[in-house]
Amino acid sequence: MTGAFHLGVLAERAAERRDADHRSLLFEGRWWTSGELHDRVTRIAGGLSAIGLRPGDRVVVVMATTPDVGVLYQACWRAGLVATPVLFLVPPAELRTILIDSAARCVITTPEFLDNVRGAADGLDVTIVLDGDAAGTTPLADLAAAAPVPIVDRRDDDLAALLYTGGTTGRAKGVELTHTNLWYAGRAGYESTADDRLGRTLMPLPLAHSFGLLVSVTSTHDPEPGVAVLQRWFDPEGFCELVAEHHLQQATVVPTMLRVLLTLPLESYDLSSLERIVCGSAPLPPAVLHAFEQRVPSVTICEGYGLTETAAAATVNRRTHRKVGTVGQPLPGTELRIVGAAGEPAATGDPGEVWVRSAANARGYRGETDGSDTFTSDGWVRTGDIGALDDEGFLTILDRMKDLVIRNGFNIYPRDVEEALVEHDAVAAAAVVGEPGPVTGSARRPTHATCG
Repeated sequence: MTGAFHLGVLAERAAERRDADHRSLLFEGRWWTSGELHDRVTRIAGGLSAIGLRPGDRVVVVMATTPDVGVLYQACWRAGLVATPVLFLVPPAELRTILIDSAARCVITTPEFLDNVRGAADGLDVTIVLDGDAAGTTPLADLAAAAPVPIVDRRDDDLAALLYTGGTTGRAKGVELTHTNLWYAGRAGYESTADDRLGRTLMPLPLAHSFGLLVSVTSTHDPEPGVAVLQRWFDPEGFCELVAEHHLQQATVVPTMLRVLLTLPLESYDLSSLERIVCGSAPLPPAVLHAFEQRVPSVTICEGYGLTETAAAATVNRRTHRKVGTVGQPLPGTELRIVGAAGEPAATGDPGEVWVRSAANARGYRGETDGSDTFTSDGWVRTGDIGALDDEGFLTILDRMKDLVIRNGFNIYPRDVEEALVEHDAVAAAAVVGEPGPVTGSARRPTHATCG
């Protein structure tokens, strides 16, 4: 039975309504059309089936950014497989743990990471597929030469992705995202900017990550195919050159990238086409935001917020309506709640733990059948972050609960101190941690202690 939220069906419908000759993706000087990309999806889906993978099998993706990362996700969903992205920074020992815990049948990688993948997979029954050619591996080119296959039936509550994260506990866990979860996450991402559409996007972030999954699904909800420009690795000079040459309108970054870009002579590049930068994954100091916007006046920087457990997104600032210092308002279909230690709702503006509820929330952690402190029985995700909501529903993230410091009975949020420090011209970055003191009692607060 094919579910109403089957991601393979979503991608197929998107391909049917688009011009196959539309140049939709640029990577290292080569344009890919919508038709080429979809044809590659159908063939790689056939290739994955041909090497013995069956519906429900996990496929680990450890790759540098290439057009094939998104293609592989859609190929997995077409073939009924479970995409398992793993960031290439993960050390071999942790990768091996993921391969074992996920019971992965296949791992797909690029040459830069082959040695790490081989070490992690040693002795395991795992097929290694390489975007290249090396002994003991299956070339990705062979999979792409296979005959196309039809969409494999899957239910809405079947797994579509398994992502490993430290989550709110610090211990890596497999977050289970269903077809329904990712369908709704992608739809919310599309709807959040549908009335302020900017169709030419630069993506310097790794795609073998929850971000890449979200982008892959969001794009299939968009009735108008845009243009995506990928960077294999973030290259600040290349970032500016690509924006100038292709008149790109928006980009996705993390705060460190903005800091690096600020070290360049930005005024020597024509960045006037750049209207929106979406920034996430870590707190963005307002001083960095203001410095960048002052030097690139056409840009509005929009912070967002999400967890792997919420399918990578929960809130975002809109270009047309934002508040600096916040991570924005809830995405369509998303509820937020600020909760005190006793479970009571916090008053507007008061701090507490951020809870998130939406159809995009993961169904749970792999192997946990007895419930979890993170996932409540009525659909909320307890984020472990301290935040506050204002009267317009804008969320401010104050800190992680485990990082909160108490001094003389008062709460101190390390992020506040860090932001004050980086305002000084001599400070490029700062990190603040608590240390117990004999008089002040300074210490980190335990995870679910009283807030406020």
